[in-house]
Amino acid sequence: MKSSTERILTTHVGSLPRSLDLSDMLLKKEFGEAQDEATFKKRVHEDVREVVAKQIEAGIDIVSDGEMSKIGYATYIKDRCEGFSGDSARRPPADLAAYPAYMQKSSEMGQAPKIMRPVCSGEIRIKETDSLKQDIANFQGALEGSGATQGFMNAASPGVICAFLPNEFYSSEGDYLEALAAVMKEEYEAIHAAGFVLQVDCPDLAMARHTQYGDLSDKEFVVHAERHVEVLNAALENVPADMSRMHLCWGNYEGPHHCDIPVEKILHVVTRAKPQAISFEASNPRHAHEWRKWRDADIPEDKVLMPGVIDSVTNFIDHPEGVAERICKFADIVGRERVLAGSDCGFATFAGFGKVDPEIAYAKLGALAAGARIASEALWP
Repeated sequence: MKSSTERILTTHVGSLPRSLDLSDMLLKKEFGEAQDEATFKKRVHEDVREVVAKQIEAGIDIVSDGEMSKIGYATYIKDRCEGFSGDSARRPPADLAAYPAYMQKSSEMGQAPKIMRPVCSGEIRIKETDSLKQDIANFQGALEGSGATQGFMNAASPGVICAFLPNEFYSSEGDYLEALAAVMKEEYEAIHAAGFVLQVDCPDLAMARHTQYGDLSDKEFVVHAERHVEVLNAALENVPADMSRMHLCWGNYEGPHHCDIPVEKILHVVTRAKPQAISFEASNPRHAHEWRKWRDADIPEDKVLMPGVIDSVTNFIDHPEGVAERICKFADIVGRERVLAGSDCGFATFAGFGKVDPEIAYAKLGALAAGARIASEALWP
């Protein structure tokens, strides 16, 4: 994994706005509507090239494929594996449930993703690998000659799949997690073998506290989070720590977020995960103050911090000076070489979902790059 040896390198969480055509195609695929598969594949191929070019133009160093082929970062696996069927009831986050009028308004404004969330109703087994191979080939082709410093590719953690696709087959949550880890292990290793940095998306270590585990105490939730990390680490057995990173978040939606578990209660769990780099929210109103908790924590010396220094749920274009201040706070904690500048979360975690205008999303990435330049001038005088 590239590090900030001469300047602060920039990256983001992964998902980027899809074109209207591609979003429509993904939603048709999600709900079983007929369409030409060759046209769909061509659209994905073209859009991956376009989003890589846009990231480079915005000044991003470590780029992704934007998750163009996926309906969503956590549920795409249902299409690649056997063992899922039907749909499941939606359990609203505790913070939104506390404000039902806002929750209704939010839903009416399209702030709820239009996705299927089937249940696990049978043994989890890999059904096809062509989708993953095509993702890898598309991204390799887009990276070639692009000028990117490095490429990373996202994959869901066993825990976040468990949070979105409930278990009705395995005798315990632990058995379900291990079955998911077994199939995801192959995906993780394929991404690494292709030469990309693997990013494992792990909102289950924070967001799941007020969604899947909303009835538990913080202490009880931490026990589950510890198990999730154990299972993830086993699945990453053959992926080097310095070629993997993880993303932690409390839910990529505009809402009260007053039920978010404080980061200091889970830091000791998160830092036990194998990936070297940790991506986390650090700029939105609920988590911007938590840089102090990272400052006061016992962070292992081999860990790299990837704080979100731009917000991902509003159309404010973050000011580069503010971005630089956030970067420098974390550089003061672990040293400039152990900081990568990132975003709070993805800009389009599900197809057709997200408030941020696509053009503004790239303007925000441009502000991220500008802030990193300002911070670099201060940190490498």
